[in-house]
Amino acid sequence: MKKSFNRRKFIKNAGLGSMAALLGAEIVYALPEGYLPLALQQNQDPGILFGKHEEMRVLNDLPWNIEAQAHLLDDSVTPANKMFIRNNGLIPEDINPDTWTLTIRGESAAQEKTYSLETLKSQFPTYSYQLVLECGGNGRSEFFPPAKGNQWTIGAVSCAKWTGIRLGDLLRDVGVNDDAVYIGYYGADTHLSRDPGKNPISRGIPLNKAMEDQTLLAFAMNGEDIPIAHGHPLRLIASGFPASASGKWIHTLSIRNKIHDGEKMAPPSYSVPCEPVEPGAEVPNEAMCIIENMPVKSLITYPKSGALLRHRQSLSIRGHAWAGAKKVQTVDYSIDFGATWKSCRLQDPVNPFAWQRFDAEISFPEKGYYEVWAKATDSDGISQPMLTPGWNPKGYLNNACHRIAIKIS
Repeated sequence: MKKSFNRRKFIKNAGLGSMAALLGAEIVYALPEGYLPLALQQNQDPGILFGKHEEMRVLNDLPWNIEAQAHLLDDSVTPANKMFIRNNGLIPEDINPDTWTLTIRGESAAQEKTYSLETLKSQFPTYSYQLVLECGGNGRSEFFPPAKGNQWTIGAVSCAKWTGIRLGDLLRDVGVNDDAVYIGYYGADTHLSRDPGKNPISRGIPLNKAMEDQTLLAFAMNGEDIPIAHGHPLRLIASGFPASASGKWIHTLSIRNKIHDGEKMAPPSYSVPCEPVEPGAEVPNEAMCIIENMPVKSLITYPKSGALLRHRQSLSIRGHAWAGAKKVQTVDYSIDFGATWKSCRLQDPVNPFAWQRFDAEISFPEKGYYEVWAKATDSDGISQPMLTPGWNPKGYLNNACHRIAIKIS
């Protein structure tokens, strides 16, 4: 079903009484026609505005950045109410799928061509895949010295089922010149300054990534229209790369003969030192490399950290593991702070770029405090580090072992 969205109308239609409740005080004077109180323009309850689970954590509301907690990510397919939000600008206020268009252009495009949303849906084959999206800064809060940016813990990751057309099919329809190397995106989100001449973010992906089967222009998530906060009515999904490469509210794609030079493509954004550096070091931009493939990682989603068990009671754990473009080969757990490891059962991914479910039964030798650590190893034999790896100024790519606390009494 097609849906249009107007954020201001969403709040205003609730009536003055509801607005007063959200503000925490009565509105003393009559509001001008069509006016949304300033206090409601950004500081809205994410549960009310986005339908998020009450345990989701708000890191920032200008722009919105919201993360899950580990135990909220136990579903094999992440539902909308438990999916993280990472925005760089303001969510578009007026969206109408009936008039939405996508334009393909650029110096390496054989032609410039514009498609309606309906044309994309009806004239190209449609595919559905479960695909991991993870913010490049997920885990940033663990770096020391502290890194700049939203202090994500472990919840800026999801694996929803996305439906759309293959970007490669669209690019072949337009025609790609031999000198093409990159695809840049442009979305309808607004810069925080509300300056229409500024893009809050305009990143992209190399051409070979764009041509992969699982790289989609998606118009549905989990069998429904994509929620507004996640890119309705059209977004790019480039799983395996930092989620910033999967642009939302897409209206234009540019086929480039060079690495895209849009906002947040240049270092230090989404870049790490090309060579290891000392923690806290100043790193010049020319010594930084753009992040592409995300590293191997795992997350214990059950039980919630802090579980209490009786002596001789076994513990069932489960979670997910993923490895960017690679497959997870094994997942192991430790209850002795990494001194020894035992194998978990591991399922195959339902498709490339989907996370993989793991589980295990754990017995504890005696009463006391324990930590359960999880460590995934990818198909190239690369394992998660036990400690925070590779300090970098922006706190990207933390794939240290996840751990939960357990007390046996």
